[in-house]
Amino acid sequence: MRSFHQILGNQLDLLQSGTEYFPQLCADIDAARHSIYIETYIFAADQTGRMVADALQRAAARGVSVRLLLDGYGSSELPQKWLDELNDAKVQVRWFRREISPFTLRRNRHRRLRRMHRKMAVMDAKVAFVGGINIINDIPRHSNLSAPQLDYAVRIKGTVAGEIHATMRHLWSVVSWASLRRRGKRIKRLVRNAKRPSTSRDITLVLRDNVRHRRDIEREYLNVIEAAKREIIIANAYFLPGRGFRQALILASRRGVRVMLLLQGRVEYWIQHYATHALYDELLEAGIEIYEYQASYLHAKVAVVDGSWSTVGSSNIDPFSLLLAREANLAVRHNDFAEELRASLLAVIAKDSIRVGGEYGLARSWLERLIARYSYMMVRLLIGLLGFGRSI
Repeated sequence: MRSFHQILGNQLDLLQSGTEYFPQLCADIDAARHSIYIETYIFAADQTGRMVADALQRAAARGVSVRLLLDGYGSSELPQKWLDELNDAKVQVRWFRREISPFTLRRNRHRRLRRMHRKMAVMDAKVAFVGGINIINDIPRHSNLSAPQLDYAVRIKGTVAGEIHATMRHLWSVVSWASLRRRGKRIKRLVRNAKRPSTSRDITLVLRDNVRHRRDIEREYLNVIEAAKREIIIANAYFLPGRGFRQALILASRRGVRVMLLLQGRVEYWIQHYATHALYDELLEAGIEIYEYQASYLHAKVAVVDGSWSTVGSSNIDPFSLLLAREANLAVRHNDFAEELRASLLAVIAKDSIRVGGEYGLARSWLERLIARYSYMMVRLLIGLLGFGRSI
């Protein structure tokens, strides 16, 4: 049975993986009376996509304003038939940077690779979701896995949902103007006037964009890591932090803080996967514990520090999320909420993960180390070509 946490007039509900997330999302869509905004990186044409699409169409049929924002790369495989169906049902669909071509990357390369990686939803400005869960089947297609991928989201009911609504409405306006090719002073003013949500210190929507909030998510992490006194637990699907972030973790470990990293154990994107392995020796030598998740794919982007601060969101700790993509994390300062997430992560570590290191297993051969070093160099080369060479 799930726990609900009351924080300054807001009710927070931690949802683990799609098995908890999608039924609740569709129930809230069905309960909406006025407006629905959804942002997602991936909207897949599978059973989960059908369930959400049907719920959105039911809402539009009863007069609810439904607005769906899709990333042009992540959702590029969504069939035109589905889009026509949504459009016929009066579900408004917009695309964030749909123009993707290898022939255009040399010109405006930063802009072309900037993605909308946020996963958020809000209904009637009263109920909202923030997390890392795409609209796609919980168990990857073409796999022999039986366990769902590990991911988290937060359902928020209360005043914070209204602030999330304002944030999503703003991005919708920006993308709508861009899609109409009105890119003059009006679009620049919309972006420049974007304000950070006025959430409280206990619940903060932390955004990452390429205008005023370039380093906000990274800075939030660094502040709590540098202040940590007892324990840091980070679960992150694609973990390739820059030097400053790694140094903060190493210094925390050296001052006696227990640092635990729960990382991807299965190869999904091999270059990024093995590039992370190139960091293992440095982290292990500093006393940082590394665990690799085995039961399925890890897609979580969460952390808990000192059992009092926690974050759930869309941002990986890698150059692409921290330097290029639009991301959204919810940071929560609340002991009970943090403890629920911490207990979930510790259970996953104990049951479904393997600890990395010579005495624990998963020792790396010379060939694996060579592959890791080669992969890391390739990622650094790509980031260097984009003009971010000093970031990792």
